[in-house]
Amino acid sequence: MSTLPLVTLGRSDLRVTPICLGTMTFGEQVGEAAAHALLDHALERGVNFIDTAEMYSVPTRRETYGSTERIIGSWFASRPGVRNKLVLATKIAGPARGMDWVRGGAADVTPADFVQACNDSLARLRTEVIDLYQIHWPVRNVPMFGGIYFDPTKDRAVTSIQAQLEALAGLVKAGKVRHVGLSNETPWGVAEFIRVADAHGLPRLATVQNPYALVNRLVDNGLDEVLHHTGVSLLAYSPLGFGTLTAKYDATGVEAAGTIGRLGQFESMRKQRWARPETLAAARQYNALARQHGLTPTQMALAFCYTSWRVASTIIGVTTKAQLDENLDAWGTTLAPELLAQIDAIRWAHRDPAQ
Repeated sequence: MSTLPLVTLGRSDLRVTPICLGTMTFGEQVGEAAAHALLDHALERGVNFIDTAEMYSVPTRRETYGSTERIIGSWFASRPGVRNKLVLATKIAGPARGMDWVRGGAADVTPADFVQACNDSLARLRTEVIDLYQIHWPVRNVPMFGGIYFDPTKDRAVTSIQAQLEALAGLVKAGKVRHVGLSNETPWGVAEFIRVADAHGLPRLATVQNPYALVNRLVDNGLDEVLHHTGVSLLAYSPLGFGTLTAKYDATGVEAAGTIGRLGQFESMRKQRWARPETLAAARQYNALARQHGLTPTQMALAFCYTSWRVASTIIGVTTKAQLDENLDAWGTTLAPELLAQIDAIRWAHRDPAQ
């Protein structure tokens, strides 16, 4: 079992482990007591970085909105002193995207919304400061969550990037937020946030949290160059492709998988990019390749992220202690050059089906 090192996020003073515990299952698949046990175990295994969001748990429902933050908050409250051992990241939701329980379904996120959302997250988390506060998805018109093409006819008047950064600056000045980041962003978006921040003396991005997995390497198509030149760190989410890269769906697909995993349990999630037939077909090839090289599919998929120069920290999501240990134990796994070449060959044939 390798000891996890620490890495610096962007140009900030945040020092985190290269594996981050994602918590979107807390409050839906994982109850409060079990979530506390997973948090305890992650801490025992050396993880010092946890990520959440105001809209979690997932799949999102009115009844569970904010539940993950509340569970983490109750964990902090029941374990005095543990908060100071961790780097805590959370997110403000972007425009509501049909969720009328988030700011009444508003199509914009105003400066006042930033303040209210941050205060609400602080209250649920029972903490005085958020180490990394991220915009969960862009406020402006942009293809995301499976969208492929930018459509300029959908542009609308929304809070500008400068106004968003000024709102975040106010939270930093108030001592409620230490550093800021983005999520589900494009190369242009990251570059523009950096340009505006540098031009106006506003908080500089430390991170961007985007999907990065064998079935979705969109980061490699330009965003990696932007991150390298701007000094912004990538937080890679869904490294196991929502479970497709564990082989759990290889034999049955997702609809026949019943209670196996999120794609099997929740019909709403089977409509997402991770459950596309093309994604499942590519995942089967990656999973078979892993076994040919004496690795489990999980080991290979995680090692691909863990060893990439692009990735500062990989966000893992689990529902059991066994899954958590498996993901952590994959640290230190290396992929031979010939295996990486075979991975690229599969990508050439399938491209990024879960983008």
